Amino acid sequence: MFPVSKTAVANFIHALVAVLAGNAAYFLVMPYLPPLAQHVAPRLDLGLVVDFWFCLVALAIVKTAAWLTRRPRPKTQ
Repeated sequence: MFPVSKTAVANFIHALVAVLAGNAAYFLVMPYLPPLAQHVAPRLDLGLVVDFWFCLVALAIVKTAAWLTRRPRPKTQ
């Protein structure tokens, strides 16, 4: 029925949330970063690397949260 697998859709949603959250966090923190780490829009600079790092950390948090909610819980007696 669905032309795309559930795993692909889940990965897309995780990546989308991570990029939105990472960029939001970066742009909130950017005024407090050193000038070298502040991204200037049309250029490739260190600020873009810092922004990517924020998104990567956000993706790790999203994937960890998804894994924690999916893992089986030990049954208590």
